[in-house]
Amino acid sequence: MSLTPTEQRQFNDLGYLVKEDIYTHAELQPLKVALTALIDRTCATLQEEGLLGEEIFADEPFETRLGALFKANTEAGERINSAIMGHGGGGFKEQAMLDFLRHSPLVSCIESLVGSEIIGSSVYRIRPKAPGYTRGAVPWHQDSGYFLPHCDSNLIVTCWIPLVDATIDNGCLYVLPNSHQNGIVRHYTGGQGGYLEIAEEDLPKPEPIVVEMPAGSVLFMSNLTPHASFENTTDIVRWSIDLRYEHADAPNNIDEHPKDFDPERDPVTMACYPGEGDFVIQDPRHPEREVTDIEDFQEIRMRYERHPARSPGRGWTPISEQQA
Repeated sequence: MSLTPTEQRQFNDLGYLVKEDIYTHAELQPLKVALTALIDRTCATLQEEGLLGEEIFADEPFETRLGALFKANTEAGERINSAIMGHGGGGFKEQAMLDFLRHSPLVSCIESLVGSEIIGSSVYRIRPKAPGYTRGAVPWHQDSGYFLPHCDSNLIVTCWIPLVDATIDNGCLYVLPNSHQNGIVRHYTGGQGGYLEIAEEDLPKPEPIVVEMPAGSVLFMSNLTPHASFENTTDIVRWSIDLRYEHADAPNNIDEHPKDFDPERDPVTMACYPGEGDFVIQDPRHPEREVTDIEDFQEIRMRYERHPARSPGRGWTPISEQQA
């Protein structure tokens, strides 16, 4: 599977593209099973701490269980969410996650956009938007708002993948088409949910596109495509994953060790997001560099947990200081 010329043109022209059936329901299942096991382990820990009673809703389906836990005990729900996100949001690093990142149909589509040498950008996230989760709604932003400025000219492809059907009611994404062609927009820190936020008066003017998607589809976006998601008003947890990929020529930290990271160095010598570890997905000339072993993958990610590499950031203004 790869992107057709028509699909590539849509991505380049509009800044986004939806392609269905990249993951079958069977191919989503290993990640769901692994996440369910993590919820079980976290519930057991919370029970040992006396923060959760006997009811852990083990008979609830994947689509509703975390929502039931939030409804019964918001503090426990928040703790489970933190366990899922882990360090920096990309702490989940089990075999199912590596397999998901290396899924051949997805990688083939990425190759259509960035070429054959592909880096897995450090910023991947699991996002369970449960009813009652205080940080579920994400305001308008561009992913480049989180990256260092020297990377604005590089294509970093975001792949947003729902594990359940994404609808308006449970919090699907919205995008602003064509807006990626105008570069980075001013962002503010401390927006809705603590995220970066583009102020309403700075938002590009195209009418937002509602992106409802069946599970296993992929929404491909440029790092400069403004997007947002809003509240989940259903009993379904809107489980989604966002993965990011770039060409090997884009700034990355593949050959760096975070313990040697100097935060005083020139930011233009840093990876786009230096706080977490990038990894090689595909290198036809040097396939031995590809991260295929789970222990290697976990070691790369854990280095940055043991030795945090602090990003100098972009110096965005807090939203509390926004001028009227």
